[in-house]
Amino acid sequence: MSKVIETLERAQVRDDIPRFKAGDTVRVHFKVIEGQRQRIQVFEGIVLKKQGAGARESFTVRKQSFGVGVERTFPLHSPKIERIEVTQIGDVNRAKLYYLRGKLGKKARIRELRQDGPRGTRAAQPQQEADVAESDVSEETPAETAE
Repeated sequence: MSKVIETLERAQVRDDIPRFKAGDTVRVHFKVIEGQRQRIQVFEGIVLKKQGAGARESFTVRKQSFGVGVERTFPLHSPKIERIEVTQIGDVNRAKLYYLRGKLGKKARIRELRQDGPRGTRAAQPQQEADVAESDVSEETPAETAE
């Protein structure tokens, strides 16, 4: 790709986008322009896929609206997107969640990735041990360290 195109694309890439992946529940605040009026429309749903790279990156969000599945694809770096909020982090093993299209109701749910589970306690444990080791060192007297 030419340098001119790369510099134009780099200028369009936004840096205020949170990190999210397929399976996460997001709330997209999108500017809707109706004639002379502007308003913010919120679209909340599960991210089915992310595709592309750089300024061309896009993502598809699916939600159930009155029993009907609605999907909307957003360009990630669009100036019409006011902000993106990640409301829930999903625990999935796929990059594209097309299988959710055939599911309704409770079967279309995705389990939430738990941050306070066993992984969270293991991550906190070494920090606690380091704090205890520091307090033990400060309590020793010079006579004990000579032995």
